[in-house]
Amino acid sequence: MRQILRVGGADRVEFLQGLVTNDVTRAPVWTALLTAQGKYLADFLIVPEGDSLLIDVDARLAGDLVRRLSMYKLRSAVELTETGLKVSRGTGEAPAGAIVDPRHPALGWRLYGETDSDDGTDWDAIRVTHTIPKSLVELIPNETFILEAGFERLHGVDFRKGCYVGQEVTARMKHKTELRKGLVTVAVDGEVPVGTPILMADGREAGTLFTQSGGRGIAHLRFDRIGEGLTAGGMAVLAADGQVQADP
Repeated sequence: MRQILRVGGADRVEFLQGLVTNDVTRAPVWTALLTAQGKYLADFLIVPEGDSLLIDVDARLAGDLVRRLSMYKLRSAVELTETGLKVSRGTGEAPAGAIVDPRHPALGWRLYGETDSDDGTDWDAIRVTHTIPKSLVELIPNETFILEAGFERLHGVDFRKGCYVGQEVTARMKHKTELRKGLVTVAVDGEVPVGTPILMADGREAGTLFTQSGGRGIAHLRFDRIGEGLTAGGMAVLAADGQVQADP
């Protein structure tokens, strides 16, 4: 379930620009709010609406997001309100007024209005195929680093826009270190609960298995432990050619 917030006021763009990972002037965009230590707090879409901006966020994260944005507002000319808007989405022909999901073309379109609808698309299958994380599943508050979750590949972070909360840590991970772990799509021989540890043949933990669909799954893995013999809950974890493949 989604909550749609409205950000109005003369300082709305400048206000959000100094807080979130993406360039608000290019909205619609997918973006995130981070801790000062660079860890994920919430991800959301920012969508233009007349003289306002809409924030499309998982309803379970909305309360904390409003609290944090209100804390940063200080004397900025910004008005933050909840709306009764709902989200419709699909992958067929987009209706008038819809936006293209900025994360990946396979995610289709989103439309904001008085009703919500869904064309029956298997969204988990799409996410697994394209290694697209979901709020509170693969994206875990105060734990996830966004570059490990594919935010650069999915257009969720802009390295040229200037400062934002957590920018220094994120930039350091981009330019000064090599990622040692991250989300990958794997083949799975069965189904286990989301969050099941992935183990190497010698019992050492290699990562965690999250969303699964159609014999595949999204896993967070240490790249130096990718190889044959991985299991999750006793179930084999591998790619079709026998090797787990990291997303480029």
